[in-house]
Amino acid sequence: MPKILLVEDNEMNRDMLSRRLERRGFEIRIAVDGAEGVALAQQELPDLILMDMSLPVMDGWTATRQLKTIPQTQAIPVIALTAHAMAGDLERCLAAGCDDYDTKPVDFPRLMNKIQALLGEGALT
Repeated sequence: MPKILLVEDNEMNRDMLSRRLERRGFEIRIAVDGAEGVALAQQELPDLILMDMSLPVMDGWTATRQLKTIPQTQAIPVIALTAHAMAGDLERCLAAGCDDYDTKPVDFPRLMNKIQALLGEGALT
């Protein structure tokens, strides 16, 4: 069962995403800020990270940059989740080390396609 770390401070987004991903057969770990996300990623070594970019304590940009410098976590795919859908945001996410980018509100089928592309077809149940 693939493990996803969801780094999201908004409780409603967190609950909705975690429930829908669990129904799809994923094991979910949750962090509510960027610093907790970095620490949990190192402990849990998830298969993929969904990273909100606007987080308290440490934002998603900084957390992703840190994860990409740590040998144990640098190869873990990161999908940025952001409400900022402005020109240049995709490039900014990729420059921070994210492997893909999705906007909020989350379009779940589109997000699942991105997760599937990064984990491979066999990752989904």
